[in-house]
Amino acid sequence: MYLFEAIIRPARWKDFPPDFKMGFKMFRAPGLGWLLIAVMNVFINKLLPEAVVRSLTEEEMGLYREPFPDIRSRRPIHRWPNEIPIDGKPADVHQAVTDFSAWLTQTELPKLLFYADPGGIIREKQIDWCRTKMKNLSTIDIGPGIHYLQEDNPHLIGEELARWLNRLTDPGVT
Repeated sequence: MYLFEAIIRPARWKDFPPDFKMGFKMFRAPGLGWLLIAVMNVFINKLLPEAVVRSLTEEEMGLYREPFPDIRSRRPIHRWPNEIPIDGKPADVHQAVTDFSAWLTQTELPKLLFYADPGGIIREKQIDWCRTKMKNLSTIDIGPGIHYLQEDNPHLIGEELARWLNRLTDPGVT
């Protein structure tokens, strides 16, 4: 299993990354969240490029916009910030993440965690938690990155993932 910028534990507002906190509170606000995400397309046009270290090209942004051309198509984007378990809400997602988190600490399944600096939701405290609590964990620092690490250092991620998978299937590989 490999992870990067994943929800590995339920969040609390007090621990939420400060640079994301206000935006997510606005996205979750009734009425305002719909206006920002569905009507103004702020999530795709503003948040996404700000969560990448490098500048996305217009062609790349076009590809991110393509599945969400109108207000109706942005309903899933609006729903998503409201499903992130913060301070126990929503309860069903909080429970699912709590169960997943417990499983991550108990399973012997090999795990690979990619992280970046400064990171988005996986920052120093979360990385330390993973290293302390997860069994059979390898970690890779991809360098500068925020939330969409696949945009910040895709080649390193691919190379390290291939190397890790090769080591799993052939322990003699370095």
